[in-house]
Amino acid sequence: MHAPDTRTRLASLAPVAALVGSIVSLVIGTSFAKQLFPVIGAEGTSAYRVTVAALLLLAVWRPWRRTLGRRDAGVVVLYGLVLGCMNLLFYLSLRTVPLGLAIAIEFVGPLTVAVAASRRPIDLVWVALAILGLALLLPLQQASAGLDPVGVACALGAALCWALYILVGQRAGHLPGGQAVALGMSVAALVILPFGIAGAGMALLSPSIIVAGLAVAILSSAIPYSLEMVALRGLPRQTFGILLSLEPVCGALAGFLILGERLTPLQGAAIACIMAASVGSTFGAYRARRVG
Repeated sequence: MHAPDTRTRLASLAPVAALVGSIVSLVIGTSFAKQLFPVIGAEGTSAYRVTVAALLLLAVWRPWRRTLGRRDAGVVVLYGLVLGCMNLLFYLSLRTVPLGLAIAIEFVGPLTVAVAASRRPIDLVWVALAILGLALLLPLQQASAGLDPVGVACALGAALCWALYILVGQRAGHLPGGQAVALGMSVAALVILPFGIAGAGMALLSPSIIVAGLAVAILSSAIPYSLEMVALRGLPRQTFGILLSLEPVCGALAGFLILGERLTPLQGAAIACIMAASVGSTFGAYRARRVG
């Protein structure tokens, strides 16, 4: 009698577990990626991640089976450019900014898009929380003097690219999802590869680096993308957004356990502010849709 109920509960938990698994795999993969920086730099590591992801997506989706019009091709190229710049800037920020903080700063991008699309007064609270979180992180005061301004600027650039990625992605929304992502990731690889080759040179062809680069790409791209697809099919959008807000704290935990990165209390408070703003904005948008 209870077996069907148990199976139903497990089935309902599967998308949640998939998204949490996606986040954990992403932050672990990114933590290992940061350990490759002394050998091939942030540019080389980013090139490995995106290029391997592009090859995997091309093999799975085979986007050449459908032709694109000139306008759609332009949108896909723009989508890929933004995606490539977002990945490169995020990895560049990791050279000097702790993982959890870099993720938190990058989250400001999608949060800005969500709030800008709303007209609810409560969103001013989430804007204020996000601004407070950023103010605690910007290296303009003694409490955050240890943060590198260039690293913070790269993270903010990644946040801007994430916002543009969402907006451009919406323009490509009428295209088959697999085709758009595969072609966009391929363009992103073409954007990043020259930087990776210029920064790392022949070190990219070292057998040990190839193995490590493949592991990083699988952990931080292939597994998360696959698990996110499972999660998106089984979770309401608001639940997905709220759970995704766990990413900064997971990044901070992975940074501490794998990289030995320690955050100050103010930096922890900054992450909490940005996460609260993300959760509040997502939940508020869900309630607004239900009322509407």
